[in-house]
Amino acid sequence: MFDKEYRPTLAQLRTFVTIAENKHFGTAAQKLRISQPSLSQALVALEQGLEIQLIERSTRKVIVTSAGERLLPYAKATLEAADIFLTHARGTHGELAGPLTIGMIPTVTPYVLPQILTDIKTQFPDLEPRIVEEQTTHLTQKLRDGQLDMAIIALPAEGSGLVSVPLYRERFSIVLPEGHPLSGHTDVTLSQIKDLELLLLDDGHCLRDQIMDLCRRADLNPSDATNSITRASSLTTIIQLVLGGLGSTLLPESAIATEYTNDKLSLATFRDDVVAEREIGLVFRASAARSEEFRHFGELVVQAFEAAVARSRKVLAEKIG
Repeated sequence: MFDKEYRPTLAQLRTFVTIAENKHFGTAAQKLRISQPSLSQALVALEQGLEIQLIERSTRKVIVTSAGERLLPYAKATLEAADIFLTHARGTHGELAGPLTIGMIPTVTPYVLPQILTDIKTQFPDLEPRIVEEQTTHLTQKLRDGQLDMAIIALPAEGSGLVSVPLYRERFSIVLPEGHPLSGHTDVTLSQIKDLELLLLDDGHCLRDQIMDLCRRADLNPSDATNSITRASSLTTIIQLVLGGLGSTLLPESAIATEYTNDKLSLATFRDDVVAEREIGLVFRASAARSEEFRHFGELVVQAFEAAVARSRKVLAEKIG
C-alpha cells in the first residue's frame, strides 16, 4: 500500500533526473560525483517510496518508463525551486549568487568569457558559474530540459516557452589572405562577396547560417561564394585556413583582437550602410523565477563584449585606418 507519509529527498530526485537525462548510470554517477552503487541505492529508495518504476534497466540501455516521463518535469521543477529557495535564503534575491549554469555558443565564449569570469570574481563573489559551450540547437534543447539556467546565443531563438533578451549587435569584418585585392578596404559592399571564396564553420553553427543569409541578401547562391568542402569547427581553425591561402572569412568584431595574430593576414570592413551583423542575446525559460538575476548576468556579457570590441577596433585602426 502506498505510504502517504513518504517524501523523497532532493538527492533522490536529483539522482532520478540525472539518470533520465543521461540514459547512463555511469555518466550520471560521474556528474553527481558519487559511486554507481550509491546512485542505484538512491534510485531504488525513490522507486520503493513511490511504489513506481521510474527507470527500466537492461544490460544495453537505460529507459525512462512512461510513469518516469510523466513525473520527470515535476522532479526538475522541484530541484529548480530548491535552488531558488537557497538563493533567496542567502538574502541575495535579485543578485547574482549561488550556482548558475550558463550555455554559450562557441563564437561568443572565447571572446567574452575571460572578462566575464574576471568581473564575477570582483563583483559577484558568491556566484558559482558553470559554463556549457555548445551549438545553439543543443543549448536551447538543454534549456528546455532544465539542464541550463540560461544561454547566450545568436537571436532569434526558436521555439516556444523561452524569453529572449537582446544584449548587443556586432558587425562582421573580413579577414583576407595577404595581397588580396580587397585588403585594407573600408567600403566593401555585399555584392563584392562574390569575389571571395568564403571559409565557414561546419553545419550547426549559427554563424555559418548568418553568413549564408548574408550571401542570399546579396542575391548570391551561397554555394557560389562559399567553399563547400573546406570547413572547420572553430574560428581559430578558419583563420589558419585563411593564412594558408585557402580562402577568406567573416569574423564577428569581438573576435578580431583574439584571432588576428599574424601580419600575413589582412583585413577589410563593410561600408557603413551595409547591414552585416548579428544580434546576441540571453535566453531563459519563461517559467524561470530568476529572470532578474539573468538580466544582471546579461549586463556582464555586454560589458565584456564592449571591452572585446574596443580591443578589436584598435587592431582595425592599426591595419586599415
